[in-house]
Amino acid sequence: MAKAAQRLGTLWDQLCALPPNQIGEIVDGELVASPRPAGPHSRVASKLGGRLDGPFDAGEGGPGGWIILDEPELHLGDAVLVPDLVGWRRERMPHVPEELTAFELAPDWICEVVSPSTGTLDRVRKLPVCAREGVPFAWLLEPIQRTLEVFQLLGRQWHTVGTWEGDVKVRAVPFDAIELDLSSLWADIRRQPRP
Repeated sequence: MAKAAQRLGTLWDQLCALPPNQIGEIVDGELVASPRPAGPHSRVASKLGGRLDGPFDAGEGGPGGWIILDEPELHLGDAVLVPDLVGWRRERMPHVPEELTAFELAPDWICEVVSPSTGTLDRVRKLPVCAREGVPFAWLLEPIQRTLEVFQLLGRQWHTVGTWEGDVKVRAVPFDAIELDLSSLWADIRRQPRP
């Protein structure tokens, strides 16, 4: 037990020492450093956050009841994750505490914008942590391929709710109270040819 705590302390020190142009996460007992997101990744995450903020966080034109944040640091068990977007239902987290720099309360929704360099990490390593911690919903957005995958946690397993591609309109849980036009997310992203 002491060895595990010492290892986690060393990983934490390494995470804190990363340069500001890196995002550090601790997954499966390993420090994973990734460069800050590229343009398409950032653009899609920003647009999606903007689409969800009004109706769900602010309650403008939608049901409200959520807190939605960009890239918060989550401390979930022995993992430190930094998803692109997360949301908590306000009945679980009524407001964001001022002094909080990292969140130990598992969110109700996470969204990862998948890039070629992070796809395996997001799917194979981070989604299982979110399942273990009981996050009910997960979205994976792939801006180059223009896809949205939506998952719901049933028991401790992810189940695919839906997968959409291209310029379609969707109602995706847990934000199915509004229709989301995916074409507006991809508008500034040039489609890359498939291999």
